[in-house]
Amino acid sequence: MGTIRVRYFARIREQLGKGQELIDSEGIRCAADVWRRVSGTATSTKILVAVNQEYAAMDHPVVTGDEVAFFPPVTGG
Repeated sequence: MGTIRVRYFARIREQLGKGQELIDSEGIRCAADVWRRVSGTATSTKILVAVNQEYAAMDHPVVTGDEVAFFPPVTGG
């Protein structure tokens, strides 16, 4: 069994009540699959994703051992 490290930042961390977790990589093919697994919802255009610390699209491939991070868009002020 392989795992994927999932990290959450800002509002998403607050909503999910955790900063990170390990999930089973079985059945995961892309970042959108990770989001559906951890949130139970479809992907949103209001969520940014990074795979292995590089910005990525939700359809970016994800494999065992990867780190996937979700965070809200950065706003200036």
